[in-house]
Amino acid sequence: MSTRHIVVVGASLGGTRTAQALRERGFDGRLTLVGDEPHLPYDRPPLSKQLLAGTWEHEEIALPLAPDPCLELRTGTLVTAVRLADRALELADGSSLSWDSLVIATGAGARPWPGPVPAGVLTLRTLDDARALRDALRAPDARLLVVGAGFLGAEAAATAAAAGVPVTLVEAEARPLARNVGTAAGEFLARLHREAGIDLRTGTTVRSFTGTTRVTGADLDDGTHVPATVVLLALGAVPRTEWLRGSGLRLDGAVVCDEHGRARTDDGAVAEGVVAVGDAARWPNPLTGDTLHLGHWSNAVEQAAVAARTLLHPAEAGELPEPPLSVPSFWSDQHGVRIRSLGLPHLADEVRVVEYDLPGRRLEVAYHRDGELVGALTANRVRRLADYRPRLAETLRRRRTAAVAAAAAAAAG
Repeated sequence: MSTRHIVVVGASLGGTRTAQALRERGFDGRLTLVGDEPHLPYDRPPLSKQLLAGTWEHEEIALPLAPDPCLELRTGTLVTAVRLADRALELADGSSLSWDSLVIATGAGARPWPGPVPAGVLTLRTLDDARALRDALRAPDARLLVVGAGFLGAEAAATAAAAGVPVTLVEAEARPLARNVGTAAGEFLARLHREAGIDLRTGTTVRSFTGTTRVTGADLDDGTHVPATVVLLALGAVPRTEWLRGSGLRLDGAVVCDEHGRARTDDGAVAEGVVAVGDAARWPNPLTGDTLHLGHWSNAVEQAAVAARTLLHPAEAGELPEPPLSVPSFWSDQHGVRIRSLGLPHLADEVRVVEYDLPGRRLEVAYHRDGELVGALTANRVRRLADYRPRLAETLRRRRTAAVAAAAAAAAG
């Protein structure tokens, strides 16, 4: 391989996995991994579970990097802008960093509250966030209010409740995650929370926080008040792509990419030598017929492998090989229940409940659109979920073939 310089911006899962994949594919040139946090790279899913519970520390969630004399890890380094024409990054300290190829893997940040908040209103996205929330929950009078019953909020609420902290979980929808996984699965999750002693409030949200210097609770828009010594805002995630504004790269929240992970420019062309992965990227998905932003752990891992191959594929070899079909997947641990999903359940126009056993803490739901399987979700039924993967892969294959044929027909005439 040549001795060119590849810079990876973002030292979390997507960035570290891309760096590893580059080495595994034979890249022996200079590699720089840039992260804005002062910590060594770490995995984020345990932040709301084991690390928040205090059973793991930074060492247990570290993302290992093999010893590599040609790899420079730059922690505590914030990238503020990219200059595509110059192939250079601008850094917060006023210096610049040149690159021959660029990997954008800056992930996502917590969606903030739209306005000022008193002390004690926290988010959970980083190691320092998790430590701050853990310390606050260890106070003898701790009472936690979680705003948002998505997977992150639900996991943090479950972890706090298991530690004996009184928890109120507020969700604007009638059931947790109903928009994403449907009514039946949403009701199953709601009942899990209530059985664990969590005060779940649905169909309402926070109007304002109380407390002048430190939070004492929140007033909800249903007219009730919730006391709290600490609040966790779990309002979703926002791709961290603000540093790319004005760069010439096309942004739709995240960086818009082609099926090989190559970043698009504002005019729709491919940005030479630039790929994006993970929470900072939007890749095409055959199930939607459009680019899709997925904040899933497995998504970042799979995209990293494809992006590395894209950067190292020699131009003289012709067209890039067809990217592998990837079935979207995620998991969540709540109240001792392993929840797993494949595909894109939110696309369904028909939801089929195969098993609903709350006492046994088991659930199986299949999701269809136009009679075709587009997703599946289980609780404590991992083996059953595996049966859906080849069927979903076939759906993806058919839809990708149809999309390619349609594009070829349009180009021909």
